[in-house]
Amino acid sequence: METKRRTLGSLHAPSFNAHLDEIQRQDGQIGQRIWIDHPAAIAIIPFLTDSTILMVKQYRYAIGKETLEIPAGKVDPGETPDEAVYRELLEETGYDADHIEQVRSYYPAIGYSNEIIHLYKARGLHQQSGIVDTAEISSLEVVTLESLRSRVRSGQIMDGKTMLALGLVLENKV
Repeated sequence: METKRRTLGSLHAPSFNAHLDEIQRQDGQIGQRIWIDHPAAIAIIPFLTDSTILMVKQYRYAIGKETLEIPAGKVDPGETPDEAVYRELLEETGYDADHIEQVRSYYPAIGYSNEIIHLYKARGLHQQSGIVDTAEISSLEVVTLESLRSRVRSGQIMDGKTMLALGLVLENKV
């Protein structure tokens, strides 16, 4: 097991902190590890019907393009994931839901980040308003599961949380 010896440096940003640590490896050698301390997040599969879901389009700066993905967001300080999922669904889509249930939790980048994403499914959607977070979300799209499957296969959709959600849906795990 690797053990931390000391922190060599840190970068503090509004959404996360990055740390460079000196570690001692299992073999006794000294090495370095960079890791990101990231808040928990939630992602939602919002079912309009048994075969259609609501997805969001948003520009992703790191890859320089707009993506189509399931709604998601960070859990705010003092908020639980169960609270965040209702807030994020409303902010990103303008919908609320009669029933939201947690499906899975997973680590999307376990090699360098402690971020955990809690995946939920939502049913019984009701439109309350337009998109609240227009600074992030450019539009909504209703997508059939078959169309989503085709878009993942063709490489049009490469977002990990969306692909994982689709896989769980198609395996009848949600």
